[in-house]
Amino acid sequence: MDGPRDPLSSRAWRALTYGVPLAFLAIFFLYPLAAIVERGLFSGGESSALDVITDPVTRDVVWFTVWQAVASTALTIAVAFPATYVLGRFAFPGRSVVRAVVTVPFVLPTVVVALAFLAILPESLERGWIAILVAHAFFNVAVVVRVVGTFWANLDPRVSEAAATLGAAPMRRFVEITLRLLAPALAAAAAIVFLFSFTSFGIVLILGGPRYATLEAEIYNQAVRIFDLRAAAVLSLVQLACVALAVWVTTRLEARLAVRGQLRAERDVLRKPRTLGEKAIVLGGIGGLAVFLGLPLAVLVERSFAVGDGHSLEAYRALARPTAALLATPWEAVVNSIVYAGAATVIAVVVGGLAAFAVAGSGRRSRGTRLFDGALMLPLGASAVMLGFGFVIAFDRAPIDFRSAPWIVPVVQALVAIPFVVRIVAPTLRAIDERLRAAAAMLGASPGRVRREIDLPIVTRALAIAAGFAFAISLGEFGATVFLARPDRPTLPVAIFRFLGRPGEQNAAQAYALAVVLMAVTAVSVFLAERIRLRRGGWI
Repeated sequence: MDGPRDPLSSRAWRALTYGVPLAFLAIFFLYPLAAIVERGLFSGGESSALDVITDPVTRDVVWFTVWQAVASTALTIAVAFPATYVLGRFAFPGRSVVRAVVTVPFVLPTVVVALAFLAILPESLERGWIAILVAHAFFNVAVVVRVVGTFWANLDPRVSEAAATLGAAPMRRFVEITLRLLAPALAAAAAIVFLFSFTSFGIVLILGGPRYATLEAEIYNQAVRIFDLRAAAVLSLVQLACVALAVWVTTRLEARLAVRGQLRAERDVLRKPRTLGEKAIVLGGIGGLAVFLGLPLAVLVERSFAVGDGHSLEAYRALARPTAALLATPWEAVVNSIVYAGAATVIAVVVGGLAAFAVAGSGRRSRGTRLFDGALMLPLGASAVMLGFGFVIAFDRAPIDFRSAPWIVPVVQALVAIPFVVRIVAPTLRAIDERLRAAAAMLGASPGRVRREIDLPIVTRALAIAAGFAFAISLGEFGATVFLARPDRPTLPVAIFRFLGRPGEQNAAQAYALAVVLMAVTAVSVFLAERIRLRRGGWI
């Protein structure tokens, strides 16, 4: 039996699970956020915060940010809906593979997605609002498929079948029954897509050109290109307020749209396509999505081999040579990205894992735990560019001038990944049968020993899944890293952006080659995480 010095005793464990995440959040999120507020509202200067807010340029940027986010959300739902219907109603060979493949674009770096559409769109469309909307749909289609499709696959079809026996036409059944039951899932998916499109950076920066800029891109322009830190700080606050308003509205909307209905297991809902029409629907839905997702990536790979009028490995060979675009070789950027992402994954799994234990807890959740859980999600509401900008202005004086420290990059990447770790690990902890813990306690095991021998072994696989996704997210993080990565230690997304900013066919070819390398590493990490998920039985 463990003694009072057990490091996992109840009091020490509670202090660890709450204290470490709160300290991390306070130092690396709240402190930079406070620095942005101070710089935006209280620092001196020729122009006031009100001047920045009322500037016509700001008004135009805010309008385009909102407009393109709404349009991107609508387009994403329209593109994803056929495949969502197929995955939510039919069982067919390779269904789990389709779900895994659909997830890959979502975790691809935005720089890679933007580059893929530069490669496939005609010159008249490759930079403009149409390219932005299509790229956002490509990037976010997995959200609709996974959130709505999973919910649809659990809806009891007997409700609609009962309406059919009463003479309701198929379209009426779909509108008045199916859509009403799907409304909460559709609202949740739409809210996520809207937020990702609203805070989009890499896609807008590369595909928007000089004419189109969202708040995220304008923050970068003001801070890096114009060096108006006050304007950048004010725009960061405007974006944070808009995101908070959007979250509040969607939360209220989801609550109002909630409809009580019977849910069943997937095996009781899904059925094999029987008629020729149903088989055509399955092939059309999955085939159309495969073309939409696969064609840009296939063209991206082809462009990485294109040299002049032929194809060769020259762009890949050049990755090992010094280049004027970087203060390091491109392959060093590959190594930097993997090392940074690995370190960020360790930080995210440790901090997020501890937070998940605190959030899951045992018994009814207290108000403090709910507030703690909400605080952990705050970095998702703040943009990556805002986080990077906050780090620059917060840690700019001795003895905390950390801007050039190598570890600052994985820290900010981990900050973005921690909420995902919590959301993956906490449900597993909540699902642990309390009788296992009670039986161990009756046999004399201390709380610390119960956690070591019951909780930790069960949650290990969930932590492995979280690590895979945290690695992929960190690998492709661009918005914050572009502020903090040292010129001699660039990451892959930063290196791709640098190559795109220089003229010449060779620079473009190397950008494509690096994008393919980044895509391959990201895809491997996602497929490994998905393989673990499938063996475990699924978590979404």
